[in-house]
Amino acid sequence: MKFATAVVFLVALVASASAHMAILYPPPRGGIGTPQYNGRIHTFIGYKDSKWSMRFPCGGYAPSGRKPTALRAGQTVNVRFFASGMKAADLNKQPKPVPANRQFSQARHGGGMCEFSLSYDNGKTFHLIGRYTRTCPDAYYEWPVKIPANVPSCNKKNQCLFVWSWTANQLPQYYHNCADVTIDGVKNGKLPSKSIQIVDFPGRRTGVTENGDGNKHKASTGPNRKEIDNNMRGIY
Repeated sequence: MKFATAVVFLVALVASASAHMAILYPPPRGGIGTPQYNGRIHTFIGYKDSKWSMRFPCGGYAPSGRKPTALRAGQTVNVRFFASGMKAADLNKQPKPVPANRQFSQARHGGGMCEFSLSYDNGKTFHLIGRYTRTCPDAYYEWPVKIPANVPSCNKKNQCLFVWSWTANQLPQYYHNCADVTIDGVKNGKLPSKSIQIVDFPGRRTGVTENGDGNKHKASTGPNRKEIDNNMRGIY
């Protein structure tokens, strides 16, 4: 993954907004390095300031116009996260865990529950394909999520999404990022039947939090081995 040198300015821009967490890979609509980037992709659904209002789905961001990320049925996607304290070098290469006194700051809000899903209709419906609890999100780790081996292909322009959603632990906040993708699937394939949790904004159940690890700004212990195995086996 390569970013232009202007990314240094973009990282600095994050500090001017209420930065939290967002996915970095696959690159989401409104994400760092996209034409729509405005320093607000990291905010929760319902956040509003003079420049942007985060709306459901996908934070209200339109397709970026960039080439979608190509995925295939059965592929493991190593999801990466973006935190406002990251340096430009951390964007191009996955940072490794370091002692607490050397870590960049992350607004992890104590972790919570991350869910990963596919949408074939531009965010009208979601099909759950992975979940991590307590320690997610954390930019110091990659989070493996497997595209089910039996999903159908999706090549419709601006319709195919890989989606990350997060219900935080320490605050009732809900985050929702969408990456434009194509999926090389199988003939007569089937999408998973389970959907995702959608909470904590008007029209939905509010005051919802999820169990976390209690680390507000510091790194977690990363993805749980059992949950990695569950995601690789496609139990959802």
